[in-house]
Amino acid sequence: MTDLTTLLEVGGPVAALGGGAAYTRAKHPGAYWSAVGLPMSMARLLSSYGSVMEACGLTVAPSRLRVLAARVTSRREIRPVPPRRGLIRPTTTGLRLRLRLAPGQEPADVAASAERLRHAWGVHGVYVTVVKPGVVDLRLVGYDVLRTVRMPRKAVGGFLRVPVALREDATPFVRDYRAVPHGLCLGATLSGKSMYLRHLVNGLAPQSVALVGIDCKRGVELAPFAPRLSALATDPEQAAELLPVLIREMEDRYDLIKARQGIAPGTPDETITSDIWGLPEHERPVPVVLFVDEVAELFLVATRKEEERRDEMVTQLIRLAQLGRAAGIYLEVCGQRFGAELGKGATMLRAQLTGRVCHRVNDEASAKMALGDIAPEAVGAACAIPAERPGLAVAGDTSGGWSRIRTPYLSLADAAETCRASVDLVPDLLALKPFRPAVPALPVETSASAAVRPRPATG
Repeated sequence: MTDLTTLLEVGGPVAALGGGAAYTRAKHPGAYWSAVGLPMSMARLLSSYGSVMEACGLTVAPSRLRVLAARVTSRREIRPVPPRRGLIRPTTTGLRLRLRLAPGQEPADVAASAERLRHAWGVHGVYVTVVKPGVVDLRLVGYDVLRTVRMPRKAVGGFLRVPVALREDATPFVRDYRAVPHGLCLGATLSGKSMYLRHLVNGLAPQSVALVGIDCKRGVELAPFAPRLSALATDPEQAAELLPVLIREMEDRYDLIKARQGIAPGTPDETITSDIWGLPEHERPVPVVLFVDEVAELFLVATRKEEERRDEMVTQLIRLAQLGRAAGIYLEVCGQRFGAELGKGATMLRAQLTGRVCHRVNDEASAKMALGDIAPEAVGAACAIPAERPGLAVAGDTSGGWSRIRTPYLSLADAAETCRASVDLVPDLLALKPFRPAVPALPVETSASAAVRPRPATG
């Protein structure tokens, strides 16, 4: 009886401790990793590094000099040599270590063993990054960072660079318009596509950039950002008037580049290899980012007259995608579907959109539209995105690389407030003034009366 009582007295705190650990792991994985997961994974890595590398086939035969030295100094068995390991650097989400590959190895060998290393060291994921020839970085992620997205503190953007999401390896996904001028974002309803667009507008609003929108859903997506927009078209008719203005703006910028560089006026725009960034800062026109929401609405037609208008708009979009980068005009095209069935010029436009982001889609064909031509192996990952994880997407580019990303939550009110606070940054572009959206006045309650509202009494 005494033994049973002692067992119950000891077992109670142990069960409570186990339950607390399980709760922390489920609700606060970051804290659990720092307190429990990090020490355990580091101990596994240090104690089993050599044997795990040998089991994964990442060891090579030792050099003759090493074999000779081992025979002279000891009689121990001569084992294969694993990659030389650098210092282990703990992070808030995992571990990082640098490996110097043995002769005859390549980074693909380590990447192929990432799943084995994940199970051997008890982490959520292992990701390989090439530092330089013969040296790779291993990033070990301790838990699913995409379940509750928290952007890293070091996720700082820059001019035309917006940290818009978090990658599955716990690094920020940065939308860099200078490196990837044009992008395509696909996703079904409630997949997180609008949140992705919201982050882009919120990140670009405080910068010296002209923001232009085409939102054929009567402006319900982009109208809240009207104070910061230089132009907004809310239906295909307005878009048909706005796109030629952007084409003329692009041509004027090419003329400016020609005049500055002494190029003959009759030189075709396609043969000019420079861009506005080579101009002096006081002569450089402000960059323009064009957001197109629900691009399929520009392709849908019911009459022959609308078909002519559609063909003209698609041609203008293709021209902007082909020639706009050098003139500082960038495209961000969003939609639920995008492919050849939309009509003439659709696939040609898609081919010019380098950056690809595919959220949850309703069919495999949609995923193939977004990723099939640049990263075929990413199509399956896009089709596996669950509906209960809005904002989760697969991002790829024409280099063939791809990764899973997830956009953190940003309320529409916060993004709209950022645009209102940045209204003074709207550039003065004369050609776009007729398309400047009307900005509704703030309600009296949220503006003037808020300043004189009495403070609540405290007891």
